[in-house]
Amino acid sequence: MDSEAARTARDSLELAFQMSNILETGLDRHSLSVLIALCDLGLNPEALAAVVKELRREPPPSSTIPADAPAHS
Repeated sequence: MDSEAARTARDSLELAFQMSNILETGLDRHSLSVLIALCDLGLNPEALAAVVKELRREPPPSSTIPADAPAHS
């Protein structure tokens, strides 16, 4: 990729990130970059949005430490 193309890509990502912040999506630059790349590969943006929403709904994974394990001080 030449320097002009790289600069255009960075500028486009920065603009998309600013719009993402205005819309309060909660996406960081890396996540947004990955989602844009997936769209560029032909994935359906609405399907990707549905996946992101679903992943945010899932409870965080439970701790791997058993509840009856002794606490370390």
